[in-house]
Amino acid sequence: MPEVNVLNRPLRRVLSLSSLAIALAVFFVLATPAFSQEPAQAPAEKYFTNVELINQKGEKVRLYADLLKGKTIVINTFFTTCVSACPPISRNLVKVQEAFAQNLGKDLFFISISVDPTTDTPERLREYAKRFGGRDGWLFITGTKENVDFALKKLGQYVDKKEEHSTTLIIGNDKTGLWKKALGLAKPEELVPIVESVLKDKG
Repeated sequence: MPEVNVLNRPLRRVLSLSSLAIALAVFFVLATPAFSQEPAQAPAEKYFTNVELINQKGEKVRLYADLLKGKTIVINTFFTTCVSACPPISRNLVKVQEAFAQNLGKDLFFISISVDPTTDTPERLREYAKRFGGRDGWLFITGTKENVDFALKKLGQYVDKKEEHSTTLIIGNDKTGLWKKALGLAKPEELVPIVESVLKDKG
């Protein structure tokens, strides 16, 4: 997914070259098979899949069913040894989480996915979360490199080198299909209304 220089960029029903936009298009055009002996998958689940990942508690979680389904999410990528963009973005997210204290962990979740899963064990993620004050509802994600890379590709956030990871936040409402992008380095007071607009979207 390319970097954007604009805040509050809507992605709903917009066709572009970005992986996420293509995914959203898929959500609306894929048809569920008329006859199947297996439970039918929703288009979103079919696209993102339930690839297995691991959170900071060491618990196994599935990409769509556990992290995205039915939720409003704020997704960013990072790595724990990053000393450039990651710390200020994490500090911004701390301030944004304070603005949504009543929602976090209920209908709003933050998902920080490591682009260096080989180094970033659950223990390291717990230390990072503690250092920055991540509360319940802010999930730090790692896993096998193969699975994490797969998940990042589905989200349009994969990079060959960890230092080149995106500083763009992905803000999505799985219930309504509204997705927006915002710069993670923007001021928290600029990010809060974007998150609020996605959280309160009625479709």
